[in-house]
Amino acid sequence: MYGLGELPQAFARLSAVYGGTYMLNKPECKWVQLIKMGFGRRNMLVEDCGSWDAFQECLVEFDENGKAFGVTSEGETAKCKKVVCDPSYLPDKVQKVGKVARAICIMSHSIPDTNDSHSVQVILPQKQLGRKSDMYLFCCSYSHNVAPKGKYIAFVTTEAETDQPEVELKRGIDLLGPVDEIFYETYDRFEPKNDHEVDHCFISTSYDATTHFESTVKNVIAMYSKITGEELDLTVDLSAASAATGE
Repeated sequence: MYGLGELPQAFARLSAVYGGTYMLNKPECKWVQLIKMGFGRRNMLVEDCGSWDAFQECLVEFDENGKAFGVTSEGETAKCKKVVCDPSYLPDKVQKVGKVARAICIMSHSIPDTNDSHSVQVILPQKQLGRKSDMYLFCCSYSHNVAPKGKYIAFVTTEAETDQPEVELKRGIDLLGPVDEIFYETYDRFEPKNDHEVDHCFISTSYDATTHFESTVKNVIAMYSKITGEELDLTVDLSAASAATGE
């Protein structure tokens, strides 16, 4: 299986091991929020659903105090004490903080002058480019099971300063050599503006332009502390901890 397909399967299995419930084959719960009012009426915010049927597919539910208590999908409700999600699930609880320009390139070769490496990470400094932000170049290949045999996938990203990703990313793309096919996109970056102590919604920040995941890891660690009230201890010996649990 290519790409990230194994991650949700692994998460589902781990969830079951620890007594969790994983709802399979459910539609996305994006762009929909449901707020239950104290007098029984419902105030609904619906964007990009297209139809009432689409709206009914998946709802994040809140009680009369504005606290999340579950997610309803296709008539089934998963009750919870906390909702953890990315910004697209609760658009009224986040604010825009920037925009990312990205190019996804499919190639039949490694990046030139990289020793035929199947995995490459390059950061182009903003001063060298005459920009306000760095540019990131990442390449992986079929050796990582993310592409068919003989194919390479490269990503070129930066914080967007214009509405022309083709122009902004050219310096990075020029380093790739011949490209079989290229896809451009821009997307907005958001961060939460809600009070998680009130609504019990823990929202991550959007992915930024970096391709080394440092900012993402820091965000996950910060969210862990907010959700559990504890600092994440990565020095724990998991083998010893598992053995102790089994005794």
